[in-house]
Amino acid sequence: MKRFEKKVAFITGGNSGIGKAVAILMAREGAHIVIADLKENQETLEEIRKEGTEARFIRCDVSKPQEVEQAVSVTINFFGSLDVAVNNAGIVDASLLHEKSIEEWQRVIDINLSGVFYGMKYQIAQMRSQASGGSIVNVGSIMSQVAELGIASYASSKHGLVGLTKVGALENAVNNIRVNAIGPGYIETPLLMDNAAQDSRAYMESKHAMKRLGKPEEIAKAILFMASDDASFCTGAYLPVDGGYLIQ
Repeated sequence: MKRFEKKVAFITGGNSGIGKAVAILMAREGAHIVIADLKENQETLEEIRKEGTEARFIRCDVSKPQEVEQAVSVTINFFGSLDVAVNNAGIVDASLLHEKSIEEWQRVIDINLSGVFYGMKYQIAQMRSQASGGSIVNVGSIMSQVAELGIASYASSKHGLVGLTKVGALENAVNNIRVNAIGPGYIETPLLMDNAAQDSRAYMESKHAMKRLGKPEEIAKAILFMASDDASFCTGAYLPVDGGYLIQ
């Protein structure tokens, strides 16, 4: 029996990187997939459909609550339920705190933190209406626990995401809804690698005890575990998947 057979999974930022890896692996495990993202990617949808399940794209800017509400509503209208939600969409910043513009700060918080709140608000409302409940996994970062120079808004948003996860888990623990978070280290995603010089890559590799970057599929497998019934007694947890970043 596949772990997500006939379940419906809603994934923000699912067109590339970690989100895409989650979508493909969940489809392989039997889930119908909804990708909520800014732009449609037919290549990603076709890769998902090759696994033998349905895949649908919904345009959604997670920083806009009306669009998130609509995306969840369309998911329900199309598939009839919402069993798994992976709140993965996010952006990074790169400027010192005292030099950071108000607009830059607000945009990162709007997407990385408020966007997860909007997702959870409407996802939980739907899951509460289902006898089957559901599972939510929020994609944080190793920066949910530590800090680096120049990422005040990113680190703040990812620290806040952990608190949001814990409150959501506490409020819904008796409603058959689990809420957990994953904390990836530095991962080889387009978001990271498109903006990293070679010396930056060497620095990022050195931060991990394994002396390498992680792969999107390695994070996706941890997300699938936390979303599945294999983690049925886990809620309110934050799981670092960091190649030994925290033990150095």
